[in-house]
Amino acid sequence: QVQLVESGGGLVQAGDSLRLSCAASGGTFSRYWMGWFRQAPGKEREFVSVISWGGSTTYYADSLKGRFTISNDNAKNTVWLQMNSLTPEDTAVYYCAARRALAIATMGRGEKYDYWGQGTQVTVSS
Repeated sequence: QVQLVESGGGLVQAGDSLRLSCAASGGTFSRYWMGWFRQAPGKEREFVSVISWGGSTTYYADSLKGRFTISNDNAKNTVWLQMNSLTPEDTAVYYCAARRALAIATMGRGEKYDYWGQGTQVTVSS
């Protein structure tokens, strides 16, 4: 059974940085794409980024390019999301997700992901 466990969330001030982690277990992750989504209160879930398990291919939501960086470590079965220059608009629950195959046209669609973590709260104060 695939399990994804996020960590690293917290309360930070605007302009700060934060790195989220997603520890994966229970699967052969060399065939998975790993993504990050977020959901702010009262808003729909939003695609953040996705990475191939080999790490050679990454995609980002256009609005987050340049501030957020996704990376992974195959040996540790871990995916990270480095978030810089945080603003209050980045406040949300951040979720890690995994899918076996990626179609670029659907990389931002959460329903196409097979597994989800429980989420980690990120709160950015002004």
